[in-house]
Amino acid sequence: MTDSKKPKPAASKSENGRSEKSNNTRWVAAGAAMGIGSAALVAALLYTNREKRDGEPVVKHEGPQPESD
Repeated sequence: MTDSKKPKPAASKSENGRSEKSNNTRWVAAGAAMGIGSAALVAALLYTNREKRDGEPVVKHEGPQPESD
């Protein structure tokens, strides 16, 4: 049987006062966010280049022009 009242080991502190585990978690979260963001951009570009309008990719067309008075 395990004793639930055992003290947990203290996390080592870095020079800014945060624990190493917390700092590593932040780096992992930032890396995951960068990966997801870059994958979303690649997917958007692939989708846009795949869509065709008048025989050309949508990227080649000019966007809507503003109305003039």
